[in-house]
Amino acid sequence: MKEYRLAEGEAKFAKLIWQKEPISSPELVKLCEKEFGWKKSTTYTVLKKLCERGIFQNEKAVVTSLLSEEEFYSYKSRKFVEESFGGSIPKFLTAFMGGKKLSADQAEEIKELIDRFAQDKGV
Repeated sequence: MKEYRLAEGEAKFAKLIWQKEPISSPELVKLCEKEFGWKKSTTYTVLKKLCERGIFQNEKAVVTSLLSEEEFYSYKSRKFVEESFGGSIPKFLTAFMGGKKLSADQAEEIKELIDRFAQDKGV
């Protein structure tokens, strides 16, 4: 599995791209100067790093994602559960809930998600 990671500044940069894509690289430079106070060279350096990691691409001066924001955070969530709870969703939920009570609506929503996943997987 490919390793996708973002430092705090990279995450803000990525969110900006995900919100605005497709975006021309000159327009991205202007936005980063306005939003983060970055110089042109900083924007291109960070963009190059994230392109090398397979998250974005800069083709013909147009920046687009190779990995959507949803896919990125889904990957990060799965990785967290795997590393912290041995991949066990029940252990994760137990720790996450920490004695909190679910509302009837929340419990029903979780049950529907589990049922849908089980149907999709033929369980």
